[in-house]
Amino acid sequence: MEVARSLTAVHGTDPGSTVLGILARTRDAEVAGIERALYDDRSIVRLLGMRRTVFAVDWKLAPAVWSSSANVVRDQLRLLDRVLVASGIEEPEQWIREAELRLIEFLESNPGSTSTEIAAADPYLGHRVPIGGPVGATQSVTSRLLTHMSADGRVVRAKPRGGWTSTQFTWATAASWRADWPERPDIDSADANIARSWLFGHGPALLVDFAWWTGWPKGRSRKALDRAGAVEVEISDGTGFVLESDLEFVPAPEPWIALLPGLDSSTMGWKSRQFYLGEYSERLFDNVGNGGPTVWVDGRVVGGWTQLDDGAVHYQLFEDVGSERRSELDLEAARLTNMLGDIRLKPRARRWTQSELDLRTI
Repeated sequence: MEVARSLTAVHGTDPGSTVLGILARTRDAEVAGIERALYDDRSIVRLLGMRRTVFAVDWKLAPAVWSSSANVVRDQLRLLDRVLVASGIEEPEQWIREAELRLIEFLESNPGSTSTEIAAADPYLGHRVPIGGPVGATQSVTSRLLTHMSADGRVVRAKPRGGWTSTQFTWATAASWRADWPERPDIDSADANIARSWLFGHGPALLVDFAWWTGWPKGRSRKALDRAGAVEVEISDGTGFVLESDLEFVPAPEPWIALLPGLDSSTMGWKSRQFYLGEYSERLFDNVGNGGPTVWVDGRVVGGWTQLDDGAVHYQLFEDVGSERRSELDLEAARLTNMLGDIRLKPRARRWTQSELDLRTI
């Protein structure tokens, strides 16, 4: 939970990335312990928020994310309205209200159901709506309903079917998942809470970094930083923001290395990435802006890695890091290979990066 709190939000679109990102940051964590936090203790919760991304966050921050995600809910409702009309529903607003009641009622009686099971149990929720792609392609309306209701904080992603890399999520009502959620703050307070949390793990940072990370307009982002008590400081890229408690000199950390997964919260933490990514973006990000697996040495990205089909983790370096650091990376690659065992990692919610493709053809 400390890792999730320090990052504000761990990327959750790819469940494997969520687990690997936490494991890389604490040596005493195990997969079973992370799953226990997610699904038994429920101290970390997966939700949809900010720039319509699935994140895993500290449960106490979840109500703030839900309050701040009203724009995401509105966008998803407008999209749902359009596809319902396209499917022949003449009064979509009334139809949606009925569908939401049915979905909540079903999950209260059948927690831990998948979207497919929900749609199969109730023909109303199994109504088909068009999706982009091949002409005539459709999906059940349940998938759309769960998207906007999860952003609104009425339902949550529960334990997936299968192993810890599975994306076949089950669902539960938020009220049944926890009975002790903090009270939802108003949107201004929620924005400030998120800004304060984000600066704790990402400051000093630029306004454009925070606006990109949240998906909010710059005006809203600046107001949130001001309400959070952010202090302006000069950094290499211009005027940045930092918490007042972080103005004191911070000693350099001990030397460290890490193999961080694709869609990692640090790799994707800022829009302005020059200070840690250098000129390696084209090799380590796919063609739609998603970060792949990265090799870090002392706070900088210096290479990429992948898991081959035989299970072995291989990495490549884009610069010389010295024999000592390379030996440490060799040990880390071997440790990760052993930990993954029969698990095979594939890109989820992203595409192969050039670094991964290069490693897979060596």
